[in-house]
Amino acid sequence: MKPNELTRRVMVGSVPVGGGAPCAVQSMLNADAQDVEANLEQIRRLADAGCEIVRMAIPSKKCLDAFQEVCARSPLPVVADIHFSAEIAIEAARRGAAKLRINPGNIGGLDKTRPVLDAARAAGIPVRIGVNAGSLDDRLVARTDLSLPEKLAASAVEYVRFCASCGFEDVVVSAKAHDVMTTVRTYRLLSREIPQVPLHIGVTEAGTLFQGVIKSASGLGILLEEGIGDTMRISLTDDPVQEMRACWTLLGALDLRRRGPEIISCPTCGRCQVDLIGMAKQVEERLAHVTAPLKVAVMGCVVNGPGEAADADLGVACGAGSGVLFARGEILRKVDESAIVDALLEEIEKFEQQRTDE
Repeated sequence: MKPNELTRRVMVGSVPVGGGAPCAVQSMLNADAQDVEANLEQIRRLADAGCEIVRMAIPSKKCLDAFQEVCARSPLPVVADIHFSAEIAIEAARRGAAKLRINPGNIGGLDKTRPVLDAARAAGIPVRIGVNAGSLDDRLVARTDLSLPEKLAASAVEYVRFCASCGFEDVVVSAKAHDVMTTVRTYRLLSREIPQVPLHIGVTEAGTLFQGVIKSASGLGILLEEGIGDTMRISLTDDPVQEMRACWTLLGALDLRRRGPEIISCPTCGRCQVDLIGMAKQVEERLAHVTAPLKVAVMGCVVNGPGEAADADLGVACGAGSGVLFARGEILRKVDESAIVDALLEEIEKFEQQRTDE
């Protein structure tokens, strides 16, 4: 069995995490923590993009009223993200949080963590213990006999054991770094040392869209292929909706979960006699609202036509100012270049209708 089939199942609202459940996709709000409507609008956009769990920072006590209203009205379970204040964490549990995210190292230590666990237990919600490379305990930082992954894992394991000693085991763990391989090695250690605990995986502070997606896909792709990771976030310095697109594309590429079309398109070459780059972008944009797991091919010439894309549900192979539409390798019809995108979308609609009728 894979590691993520052996972890303990916890519930974040109605979303199962661990115990063999599909890797849950989540993101974090970045609207003003006191602006209820702005946060709810962002949650709705994230939900439409496939988000299953959303996290909201509570930087001060004055944000708790807004947090409570967001929780009450949100279509997604809302995780309270708290640093430096055990009191806020306790109050967030009382006010509707579906989960708490804390770092015992900066919330006041283990003595302050105990009442937070009590509040979570009373509310019937789990706690994510989040450890980051930038906020390790000074005692661990000073150790020269341990690598950074070993320090991160040791910190997380210590907190998990403390929670267990308090009789609280409804725990999820994260231990992130901005360095890809540090992150990978840390999670491998955690998967071995606390195999029963669900893991939230991610590369923290991964960067802007292009770099962040590359770094996250590299690290999380390794972990997910090894069966490590019960819930995930691809952290980007960008619109959180982009995180959803990246998460689902990665999960689809690994054939773990699929949501929305996969565009199969060739990189073009001197044989291409149409504007394939523009055409592929148009198809991608016009399919952005589709959630069905279709495979759609946009190929530049007969070399990369129906043959190499024979497993696509629908596609087009282009020639000199025209294209041949095909479905699962079977040719449908030929159309002029100017009509290719519209014709392909028309066939996709027919295909989806047939699948619905069946």
